[in-house]
Amino acid sequence: MVLKRFSVLLVVRVILILANMVLLSAIFGDERLIFNHIILLVILTFQIAELLRFVNKTNRSIARFLFAIKHDDISINLSEGKSGGSFAELQNAFEEIMSTYKDAKIEKEANFHYLKHIIEHIKVGIISIENEEDIVLFNLPAEKILNIMGIKNWQVLREKQAHFVNELEKLGNEGKGLIEINTNQEVKTLSVDISSMKLLDKQYKVITFQDIKSEIELKEIEAWHKLIRILTHEIMNSITPITSLTETMQTMLAQDGVQKRLCTLDDEIIGDLLFSLKTIEKRSNGLIDFVGDYRKLTRVPQPVFEEVEVTELLHGIESLMRPTLEKEQIDMQIEIDSSMGQLSLDPKLIEQVLLNLITNSKHALKGIDHPVISLRSYQKNANTFISVSDNGSGISEKEIQEIFTPFFSTKKEGSGIGLSLSKQIMHLHHGRISVSSVPNEQTMFVLQFSKSST
Repeated sequence: MVLKRFSVLLVVRVILILANMVLLSAIFGDERLIFNHIILLVILTFQIAELLRFVNKTNRSIARFLFAIKHDDISINLSEGKSGGSFAELQNAFEEIMSTYKDAKIEKEANFHYLKHIIEHIKVGIISIENEEDIVLFNLPAEKILNIMGIKNWQVLREKQAHFVNELEKLGNEGKGLIEINTNQEVKTLSVDISSMKLLDKQYKVITFQDIKSEIELKEIEAWHKLIRILTHEIMNSITPITSLTETMQTMLAQDGVQKRLCTLDDEIIGDLLFSLKTIEKRSNGLIDFVGDYRKLTRVPQPVFEEVEVTELLHGIESLMRPTLEKEQIDMQIEIDSSMGQLSLDPKLIEQVLLNLITNSKHALKGIDHPVISLRSYQKNANTFISVSDNGSGISEKEIQEIFTPFFSTKKEGSGIGLSLSKQIMHLHHGRISVSSVPNEQTMFVLQFSKSST
């Protein structure tokens, strides 16, 4: 509407100028109308000046409007005194646009300050780097964790925290890891996550990290308490009957603190003494075995990595376990992804883990109709998985919470170190072991070998 009205008024002015020029040309050269010549020339001059003023006024308004947008000037006033007609409509249109732009600008600023407030108050350090050089974001928690203030350049940060920066660069543009740093003679363990993105032809790297040393120490304390409770329980179970039997034997051999004479000992007493000694020997041997299991748990060998064909590894396990399982009428099924290649691992340690899992499944299948153990390997999201599952009695939700705890066992004759050892072995392979169970349907243990470990 504004543009249409502007065009009409512009055309009217041009027509009036052309009419004036036609009239001037019609009387041009007639000396009798010399004053008419002068009057028409003056009118033509005013018409041309008015046309220029009309066009330039619109151009100035548009230029001021675009200049204000270019320089983010939301305080500009686009009205130029009293203007009527199309100029008033044009200025109103500009002012509506500027008002909308102001609201958007204010909302953007409000959102920016809100997000900045959040970033400054979360307990996670955040560093954002532009084009591997300029630090565009270095929040307050990051300054406190690293004990550095006002850093704006990556090289300056390298000078202040060389070890931290070197470890970050080892992780590359995408990665996670733990980094230990020393600030003011205080050792901190940082959990670091790095991600990258490209925005408006600029490369950005976002680094988030937090000090988890206190959480690790808390978990370590909880683990020690749990281990001490189990050790105490097992040792007391062995020591208590030994102490009780020792007191009984002393009663048999002495009365009121005086040793009995040999002639007073009959066959029944001697038989009781032999029974007590055998029981003490049995409990002592049990305690020695328990200590031996504990030593195994604390002396897991470091893996010797080599490239191993997953197919060969699993078929080797199948050949080893199938005769034993067939004797107990347990069906063993194996499924290997056709695209499965090689893994970098210690075959002896991983075989130990798989054999332990299959043995556990075998025990869980006692009394089950049509028992089946499934061994499967597959790939997902560049990670390799090996699973061992069975259709046995299953594991309760409460037991799953404790199943990887050292010396915890669901079997009466179990030592309770197999799964704990398996977890340690997978940790040494930079992988993990997990379990899921639906009682009387399926229990599955999954070994995950991450991309970084292959």
